[in-house]
Amino acid sequence: MWWHEVLPGLAVMTVCLFIPGIATAQIHKFTNGGKEKRLARAPYQWYLMERDRKLSGCNKYYVSKGLENIN
Repeated sequence: MWWHEVLPGLAVMTVCLFIPGIATAQIHKFTNGGKEKRLARAPYQWYLMERDRKLSGCNKYYVSKGLENIN
């Protein structure tokens, strides 16, 4: 068996492993107004998400306001 005979199977496996991750990111972008889902794994990240939620004015962290719109 030659090494180049393994390449098609390896390519198929690689594509199949990437599809769930890419699909999940696209679904999160679609459901969160064009932005990917944010995860808070540390307290500081949670603090930033809560800050963004309060600043948005509509209680959603993924709706952003520019600095010129913040009072």
